[in-house]
Amino acid sequence: MKIGIIGAGSIGATLTRKLSSAGHEVKVANSRGPETISPELLVVGATAVTASEVVTDIDALIISVPLSSIPALKPLVANLPTDATILDTSNYYPMRDGQVPALDQGQVESVWVTEQLGRPVAKAWNAILAGSFETKGQAAGDPGRLAIPVAADRETDKTVAMSLVEDTGFDAVDSGSLADSWRQQPGAPTYCTDLTRQEIPEALASAKKERIPQRRDLAMTMVMEKIEGGVALVNDDMVELNRSTYN
Repeated sequence: MKIGIIGAGSIGATLTRKLSSAGHEVKVANSRGPETISPELLVVGATAVTASEVVTDIDALIISVPLSSIPALKPLVANLPTDATILDTSNYYPMRDGQVPALDQGQVESVWVTEQLGRPVAKAWNAILAGSFETKGQAAGDPGRLAIPVAADRETDKTVAMSLVEDTGFDAVDSGSLADSWRQQPGAPTYCTDLTRQEIPEALASAKKERIPQRRDLAMTMVMEKIEGGVALVNDDMVELNRSTYN
């Protein structure tokens, strides 16, 4: 598959490496130009390109940038082939992204993203920590293989997204429509808690929408307090903190 990736941060970089290793033809771009993309991302065959080039002649576009940066991508997305699938990995944190009235009032993140881009999207890879995503992928069928929820409204988008999730070393779990994707947003029991295919359905079902913003913000406050107190949090510490806060 021909894949474009916008964003070369922690998740975007791992996506570039994993999907290239899986045999996909990957192009990656960021906001600063191809010369600023680490050569380490390209050793398996990915190509660093400009933002305008990343949306040409592709089957799928993965957007892995801060949610606050997404509205500026609409002109690029307008040049995307009409049958291409867009995959959104973003999450909303008011402490980081500033205030977005619609999201502060409870609009579902990826529904808001579709409105900003003018195109449907699939939600994937948003509910896993960067460290878990980089190091905990396993071959299909391995015991204890972790899973990633995938939401989309169009079946074609969901099929593409779930296939690509599997190619990155994780089981893909159908989490329903974009309207229901709040169940995998920050603050929900399935968000960054390293669950398996068997565990995710119960976590999705147990989510309480009205509790999510408070739990999200509580977890962020706890993280900041630990960091300011000199505690060095590693990936598994974050998983445990999320599990104790979101359930």
